[in-house]
Amino acid sequence: MSESAVTDSGEKDPRHESREGLNIFGRIALFVRQVISELRRVVTPTREELVRYVGIVLGFVAVMMLLVWGLDILFGWLAGLVFGS
Repeated sequence: MSESAVTDSGEKDPRHESREGLNIFGRIALFVRQVISELRRVVTPTREELVRYVGIVLGFVAVMMLLVWGLDILFGWLAGLVFGS
C-alpha cells in the first residue's frame, strides 16, 4: 500500500499509514486513527434489514436449542440404558 492513499474526501487515509519508525505512542495514535477511519465506513442497516437479521438470528438460535435439547434427551436415554436408571 502506498503512503499517498487518500479517502474520497481528499484526506490521507490512516488505514494505509506505515507504523515503521513510530514509537509506542505513535503506534497507539495510528491505531486509534485507523479505528476511527474504519468506523466511518460502517453502514448501519435499515429498520427492515435489522428486523430481518434479528429474525434470522433468533430462528437459528431456536433451531440450535432444539438440536441440543434433542441430543441431551438422546444421550440421557442412552446413558440410562448403559448405566441403568
